[in-house]
Amino acid sequence: MIEAELRLLANALQDVSNQRFVLLSETCIPLFNFSTIYSYLINSTQSYVQAYDKSGPAARGRYKHRLGPNITLHDWRKGSQWFEMDRELAIKVMSDQRYFLSFKGACLKSACYADEHYLPTWMNMNAGQRNSNRSITWVNWSKGGCHPAKYDRIHITAEFFEEVKELEDLSL
Repeated sequence: MIEAELRLLANALQDVSNQRFVLLSETCIPLFNFSTIYSYLINSTQSYVQAYDKSGPAARGRYKHRLGPNITLHDWRKGSQWFEMDRELAIKVMSDQRYFLSFKGACLKSACYADEHYLPTWMNMNAGQRNSNRSITWVNWSKGGCHPAKYDRIHITAEFFEEVKELEDLSL
């Protein structure tokens, strides 16, 4: 999964006019219109990758000691595979071999869920204050399971957006 994401990023980097890079899923719901989000991202000095430290089997419990010495449990982070980053960080991610190879070696034979850990861990270790440590979209994980809730177009109404904005206390 990481290799596919990196291929997408590498192809997007070939167009020098691309300054921001966004990877979303069909379950990511933008809470503002395109022009608002575009303006916000183009003028932002931050990138948007969730990277949190959480105990339990779905986060710290996935850490593999084979990741060391490059990546320690202290460095290990979890987040979604969806991201937004600027060109400078995208180039640095694409240049990474050290952490990528650690993940590739450690996760080859075991369920490491690298797509939920590689980029959050890399950002934690290399991006510092440049990462906002949050997503630019809303995803509903409240139904449990390994995939977020999906919504049909009949569910997506103005009232739905207002409820989510209030729930998340969002403003741009």
